[in-house]
Amino acid sequence: MKRILLIVGGGIAAYKACEFVRLCRKAGISVKCVLTDGAQHFVTPMTLAALSENQVYTTLWDLKDETEMGHIQLSREADVIVVAPATADLLAKMTAGIADDLATTLLLATDKPVVAAPAMNVRMWLHPATQRNVTQLRSDGVTVLNPDEGSMACGEYGPGRLPEPAAILDHLHNHFRVDKILANRHILVTAGPTHEPIDPVRYIANRSSGKQGFAIAAALANLGARVTLVSGPVTLPTPPGVTRIDIETAQEMANAVATALPADAAVMVAAVGDWRAETAEQKLKKGETAPTLHLSENPDILALLSASPRRPKLVVGFAAETERVIEHATAKRLRKGADWIVANDVSGDVMGGSDNMVHLVTADGVEDWERMPKDQVAHKLAERIAHAL
Repeated sequence: MKRILLIVGGGIAAYKACEFVRLCRKAGISVKCVLTDGAQHFVTPMTLAALSENQVYTTLWDLKDETEMGHIQLSREADVIVVAPATADLLAKMTAGIADDLATTLLLATDKPVVAAPAMNVRMWLHPATQRNVTQLRSDGVTVLNPDEGSMACGEYGPGRLPEPAAILDHLHNHFRVDKILANRHILVTAGPTHEPIDPVRYIANRSSGKQGFAIAAALANLGARVTLVSGPVTLPTPPGVTRIDIETAQEMANAVATALPADAAVMVAAVGDWRAETAEQKLKKGETAPTLHLSENPDILALLSASPRRPKLVVGFAAETERVIEHATAKRLRKGADWIVANDVSGDVMGGSDNMVHLVTADGVEDWERMPKDQVAHKLAERIAHAL
């Protein structure tokens, strides 16, 4: 039986925790609940105990449980921890690593996946501090769902409503997948930027953060694939179950990709530099005129892979564009020989941001996906790849 540890935050949306627990039990999922002090003003431990058929936990200072470090056991025995509603206060404490009650101590002590479903006033959700916290949590590997948009208990309208319990449960599908549909498949993923040195201290690069590629690698591994992730210089943690190869230049990435073959599929997310410079042996000094850089083309990794005798069955490229996105992506798919191109407009905050809106370009046409967190884009693409294979 699959197990959820549900942490209920202190917001008006806490009443929806009852429906979430009911749906989980109906689906055969075991649920243990933790209530913050604030949550107990909206829903009682007795209610959730009756619905979950499990003890409900409210305090870190229960001596009976703490004689055996019960908070550590609670944080480790579930398959996934769900925070719903995740209030602005809870998100802030999670970001800062504060552990001043049972809920926050569990979140800091766990080694299991954490899914947070935010719920708060629209102004609180849109506040720069909250958005900064959400960005940091997603970088730390926490799945933060986007809140729903609509009317709120305070009378305002906008994003900030707790996602419906059924939608939260649907999102947990990948955490509870029993049939590892990509088991015995090897998938190659590239991510991040490349750095092309100019001299020993300077380089040519781009703004890629690697977040989308790392999220895709994690989603594919979650479906049972053996994933090789070739990454440019980024500071992201390696997803669980993924083999990571760190490179710096486009030529090093091309070599690593060739070495990683054969693979059943390749997802080329990396923003590879198109050109490299002739590298000076010593640091270039500032003079009366700027130095002239002599550029050469880097290897076209996507085109080389598509034309390789060891070509994977499915080759997926990415197109980061600032104009005529679909037109350029369609042409790129044909020019490079890729099966699919995932295209996005990077003229805003996509590179380095936590959300993405992509278009999937295939031989059958173009699919426009709505804007969503990058980990949700990754899950959706991983599912499509799994079915294609």
